[in-house]
Amino acid sequence: MNEQTAAGIAKAAEGRGVIANPVLRGFNPDPYMLRAEGKYLIAVSSFEWLPGVRVYESADLNSWTHRADLLTDQVDLRGNPKNGSIWAPQLSWNEGRYYLVYTDVKSTRRPFKDSHNYLITATSLDGPWSAPVYLNSSGFDPSLFHDDDGRKWLLNEIWDYRLETSNKSAGIVMQEYDPIGQALIGEPVRLFDGTHLAKTEAPHIYKRDGWYYLITAEGGTGTGHAVTVLRSRQLAGPYEVDPAFPMMTASDTPDWPLQCAGHGSLVETPEGEWYMAHLCTRPVDGKYAILGRETAIQKVEWTEDGWLRLHGGGTLPLLETPAPAGDAHAPSSAHAPSLFEDRFDGPSLHNNWNTLRILKDESWCSLAARAGYLRIIAGESPQTLFRHHMVAIRQTEISFRAETTLDYAPSSYLQMAGLLLYLNDENYVYACVTHDERQGRVVRLMRCAADVFTLLPDVILVPGDGEVSLAVEADGIQARFSCRADGEAWQPLGEELAIDFLSGGFTGNFIGIGAHDMYRTGGSHADFAEFRYEGRA
Repeated sequence: MNEQTAAGIAKAAEGRGVIANPVLRGFNPDPYMLRAEGKYLIAVSSFEWLPGVRVYESADLNSWTHRADLLTDQVDLRGNPKNGSIWAPQLSWNEGRYYLVYTDVKSTRRPFKDSHNYLITATSLDGPWSAPVYLNSSGFDPSLFHDDDGRKWLLNEIWDYRLETSNKSAGIVMQEYDPIGQALIGEPVRLFDGTHLAKTEAPHIYKRDGWYYLITAEGGTGTGHAVTVLRSRQLAGPYEVDPAFPMMTASDTPDWPLQCAGHGSLVETPEGEWYMAHLCTRPVDGKYAILGRETAIQKVEWTEDGWLRLHGGGTLPLLETPAPAGDAHAPSSAHAPSLFEDRFDGPSLHNNWNTLRILKDESWCSLAARAGYLRIIAGESPQTLFRHHMVAIRQTEISFRAETTLDYAPSSYLQMAGLLLYLNDENYVYACVTHDERQGRVVRLMRCAADVFTLLPDVILVPGDGEVSLAVEADGIQARFSCRADGEAWQPLGEELAIDFLSGGFTGNFIGIGAHDMYRTGGSHADFAEFRYEGRA
């Protein structure tokens, strides 16, 4: 057992509970944690998925529930590239108002980057939220600091296309924000150029004991990811780098279960304890982060000379960390596997569902068109960046089974509907009901891996009408699909597939249901009777 983990468990034995990491499983990256109105909140990125910012709530830092979805009709993501759109939101609470700053990335083609930063505000998480205020486009990962004197300051990573290296993150800058004029004022001040770890981003400022602490992410969001801490007596600097940096990283321990640790944010409990939320991955076979970047929490402590350290010492992120004082949850090293079931018999879709670049609405995604079914009007192709008519949930366990039942009557090979494993438009697997000119209605499998498309040879003939069920069972980097018609026995659809390509980039794998019509967009529809996802320990 790692010494840090042992220390965490020993501390828990003193009457505390244990926080088991990750606390937010599946694709939940770039966490920003705060305490507001007596609750702990975490806001995470969604990139090209909508709603654009998911907010979770907890009373104890241990048990988290989905609280709100922000950024819905305020953004237009159509045409945005994979791994673009909504990056690294920061949610703050000041004098009775919530402030959300975020980046909408429109292009990532080097050497440039079109990253537009915006601000919206509300007096309640439930809204109404203000219209977006445009701030700047000089870099990403915006963060708003509310100083004691009432002034507000925007921080962000700054991008410099002139740099000859592939890394063009040139440090951290700060500029004053005028809430009355709703604009940045004055000139940007450079706070930090970064260390040799490079790729400096995700800045947040905290004030404690007369010091301004600048928390940053360095090393990139992959295996080199790290947290670097600086401090200054003056807001504008100069900032001194923690001589023992990085404060947290798994970069030198590649076999540790939590990798890519970084992008940290801090919160203080009412009892004066401090905790850090950060992103991490749980690579399958030590290589494939199919679940995407997840959120973990660490207990942290201040040294006598005022530097931040992980509880228990060292720099490795803990699998278990002591819960706050007074939390008597039983120690646990694992979460219960999740179960999500939707029979589409409610007035609205469950908030677990997400969509790509467009919001779900009655024009293409209806619970009213046929009682007890979700009707999806077929959209563009599975690789579209515009009208992708699919709803999907996050994969939260390394092993799972998902299945759905649908009623669909295609008349062309250009029409299809079914069950998808979907990372992005270049990496997916699609088990679909479609049409073949010689055989009629069939179920077939297609795969796109690293932008190379393959139509798999196995085809199952199904009756010309009636419902068809599709299922997928995944275990690590292996998956097997199956189907059945009208409640008959399940039949395997093709051979077992390697799905290691459903990893990488900034997002994680989703399990979705959708309909696509390249003969005439909107010319057909599929009615889904049910969907079930069951995670396995």
